[in-house]
Amino acid sequence: MITLYGIPNCNTVKKARQWLTDHHIDFAFHDFKKQGVTEAQLQAWIAEIGLDKLINRQGTTWRGLSDELKAQAATAEGAIAVLQAQPSIIKRPVLERPGKLSVGFNEAQWAEEFAA
Repeated sequence: MITLYGIPNCNTVKKARQWLTDHHIDFAFHDFKKQGVTEAQLQAWIAEIGLDKLINRQGTTWRGLSDELKAQAATAEGAIAVLQAQPSIIKRPVLERPGKLSVGFNEAQWAEEFAA
């Protein structure tokens, strides 16, 4: 099963959803703002791709965080609490499929990965 995690009004998530639909790829959409993200999921994502890839430090939500919360997000344990409280700082979209996890949308990369 393929799951696309994100926020429905995010332009990058919209592009990713449209790409999957256009390529007839079945997927479930998980709105992590409404449905949340479990601690276990975040631990697995951090273990696989690392905090630097998972946290969007360029967005307005990150810039609006207190220095204390930003410092807390520097460690995996601290980051999990911050990511659960502020899911908008998770880079989008997160695409989870058997044996593969990716963050962000790159049309050429997805075309190559899904062709394999």
